[in-house]
Amino acid sequence: MRTIAHVTHEAVHKVGGIGAVLEGLLTSAPYQAAEQRTILIGPLFVTEDGAKGRLGPDGEVLYSSIDHLPAHPVGEALDRVRREFHVQMVYGHRRFSNPHTGATVSPEILLIDVARMDLTKVNQFKAGLWHAFGIDSTRYESSWEYDLYVKLGPPAIAALHALGAVGGNNECVILAHEFMGMPTALAAIMDPSRALRTVFHAHEVSAMRRIVENHPGHDVSFYNVLSTAIERERYVSDVFGSQDGYYRHALVSASRHCDKIFAVGDEVVKELRFIGAPFARAAIDTAYNGIPSQQISLAEKRASHERMKAYAQTLLGDRPDYIFTHVTRTAPSKGLWRDLRVLERLEPLFRARGKTAVMFVLSTEVPARRPQDVLSMERWWRWPVAHREVDPDLSHGEALFYQGVQEFNARARAIKVVFVNQFGWSQAVCGSRMPANMDMLDIRRGTDLEFGQSIYEPFGIAQLEPLTYGGICVPSNVCGCVGFVEEATAGGDHPNVIIADYCHFDGQPRDEAGWLSITREERDAHEGRVAERIAAEIMQRLPDNEQQVEQLMTSGYELARQMSWDVVAEQYVLPGIESICRRKGLKVHAA
Repeated sequence: MRTIAHVTHEAVHKVGGIGAVLEGLLTSAPYQAAEQRTILIGPLFVTEDGAKGRLGPDGEVLYSSIDHLPAHPVGEALDRVRREFHVQMVYGHRRFSNPHTGATVSPEILLIDVARMDLTKVNQFKAGLWHAFGIDSTRYESSWEYDLYVKLGPPAIAALHALGAVGGNNECVILAHEFMGMPTALAAIMDPSRALRTVFHAHEVSAMRRIVENHPGHDVSFYNVLSTAIERERYVSDVFGSQDGYYRHALVSASRHCDKIFAVGDEVVKELRFIGAPFARAAIDTAYNGIPSQQISLAEKRASHERMKAYAQTLLGDRPDYIFTHVTRTAPSKGLWRDLRVLERLEPLFRARGKTAVMFVLSTEVPARRPQDVLSMERWWRWPVAHREVDPDLSHGEALFYQGVQEFNARARAIKVVFVNQFGWSQAVCGSRMPANMDMLDIRRGTDLEFGQSIYEPFGIAQLEPLTYGGICVPSNVCGCVGFVEEATAGGDHPNVIIADYCHFDGQPRDEAGWLSITREERDAHEGRVAERIAAEIMQRLPDNEQQVEQLMTSGYELARQMSWDVVAEQYVLPGIESICRRKGLKVHAA
């Protein structure tokens, strides 16, 4: 029996991209058809809820040391781990459902509360991290996040032994999702049984994200520097200084000791190589994320489109011709200001043709507001058309973006932007002015165009979610999903995808120092020129009639089908795991 143990902070609650990856991968037909056992391992964040809620609303608790539920057959073995490490554990199942395919799966879930873990065990493990991998944990003692995931590693491996996933003829593969899973992967490499294999699933490279966000030239500077530096055998510390003080970088740097690395995009592969010379020998596979693949009828498309238009009319008084969207987190990496720059160039083109559009930006940087707070904001200041910089409305980052929205709306006549800073897309969570029958699928099916012009985006599932429903998608060229599009289309143009290439800088060729010296003003001017080209391309591709809508639906679904989670599981993830399991010997680690 082969066991795939996914180590992630989203084992129970879908918080971001990793939750979407788990949902898509675990419910894919090839993954379900494989003869393997799946266990999701993560920290137990909340211990105040009752036993029934510890694994979420779709979970079933079979064992909980907190709630004294040891009756399950694995209870005695897990109790031994609990006593050895002085941790609390919850074990059971959770149901994952794919909203696009209807597929469901119920993998095993193991959550570990390490708040009162035996510090002797913790310090022994930290000493092992230093001797085996050169990770100096004393540098990161102030980070609760580092401490949390380091503590998770040893009891997680002991629990896998207790659950019968290791030993005998069993194969156990640790799939460490992001830096959070790396301590458990390193604990697996150090395990005396030497019976576990390890994969680091790189959903990003944390140090590179931080550099891109903080440099005034953003992606324009970083990726041009990256492409020239590696050719000269210069690495991130040579160009941007030492990153060793960043605990996430230390853990990601240790991923070279894993049997394999899955990088979700081609740029992530380059970023990993950019860490240092040892990564030149690391086994790195590109394993793209999948995107939804679902064929719908023109009537279904039209129904969602009309609901979106009706919502726009309720909010703004007029019914637009087109609906634009951007569904994302409010974060610097998402490049939301670039959307406004494109709209500034697109708006006079719309006026000239007598067309109108409303763009819904569904984005927030905080947890969902309470429904009663949303109703209050609706009543007192007409949210989400108007906002206030007070709780529970705009957070700091949201306020910064809303300033740009206000300026654009004050000048524009043919296009308006509505900023919905609330998680979800239904009347229950977004207020009484949203149509009663609206749901999250409507914002994906009902859009004509989805923006996603990120400055750092390892893959970008959300950028392409409307593709299968005939939407036009506008990702930036640094988005990892672009590589998958190019592979699926053999590098050709596609009517549903407009790639915003911000890294091709107009003007004289630059050297490393030249790219690093780009100022915000230079980047702003450059982004304006790119935005003008993107606006012209959008104007050409937007459908004018239902026949063109149907053509986009056909071409979009066909491309999405080639990029589905079934394809990702069958052609990338499962073969990668199989390749390391076929090896007779395990990789020997060395600091």
